[in-house]
Amino acid sequence: MGVFVFLPLVLPLSAWPIARLAEQRLHPRTATRLLTGVAAVMAVCSTVCLGLVMVVGTAQLPGNPLPDGWSDPEVRAAVPYDEIVGRAAIPALCVVLATCGRTVWRHGRVRRRAHRALAGLPGDEVVVLPDELPYAYALPDRRRNRIVVTTALLDCLEPAERRALFAHERAHLAGRHHRFLLAVQLAARANPFLHPLRTAVSYTAERWADEEAAEAVGSRRTVAIAIGKAALVSRGSPSATLAGFAVAGPVPRRVAALLGAAPVTRRWPSLFTPVGLAAWVAAAGTALSAMSSANSAVTMVLILHAATPL
Repeated sequence: MGVFVFLPLVLPLSAWPIARLAEQRLHPRTATRLLTGVAAVMAVCSTVCLGLVMVVGTAQLPGNPLPDGWSDPEVRAAVPYDEIVGRAAIPALCVVLATCGRTVWRHGRVRRRAHRALAGLPGDEVVVLPDELPYAYALPDRRRNRIVVTTALLDCLEPAERRALFAHERAHLAGRHHRFLLAVQLAARANPFLHPLRTAVSYTAERWADEEAAEAVGSRRTVAIAIGKAALVSRGSPSATLAGFAVAGPVPRRVAALLGAAPVTRRWPSLFTPVGLAAWVAAAGTALSAMSSANSAVTMVLILHAATPL
């Protein structure tokens, strides 16, 4: 394996250029899917890398429950610097698993609390709350999706702007954006180098919903005005929502994008453009990370299998 086992830990740096360029040059739908896929693969590979290094570190601990053959010098030599990095990987992997588990648990808890709070309230798809705080968010569910909005926010919008608001929230639900947002949150927990991709996806998911809303109402300007008004009067939801649905994102950039030309839909950017080159670099880094993790895992399994007495 050599030092290549550590590549998945640092290869997320190759995705940084595409994180910024995708926000500006790609269609929001394409950017969201591309960045989420890259982040998910790299996060899995990074976690596998920590697990492989941890095996060697665990084998060195006195009184470990592993077979004696696992602490053979040949096994320890499979990963370089095992005495230092191997032991450091143990708490690192524990932190990754704990933070990812906490994120998933919090996601489920917020989901349950939100549905309990809305239980028995009238309204099938749209739930209007008589609240003095202006906010709105989408609440996904496998059985019934709902849009929550307060009377304070509706009073600030014109009828056309209300339609734009509802179209925006429906786009979140139809695109299952909470899954993309949760995936990049977990990826950023697994490897801090993936945090720029999480920030980018938070923005592109909002832009995706903006473009869907503009197409639904037939006016990009109306959606831009609705977003601007909602951002000026809204203070955010009083409680956390699923995967940050109540986070409005960089509103000035979103409004500016809506007042400009509609983005061109393309499946993959050309190599002879900055965004295309960055996308291919990110794809190459993702493929190299996956191959390095797979090769290291197979090698480690073969070595440990040979060192383990029958």
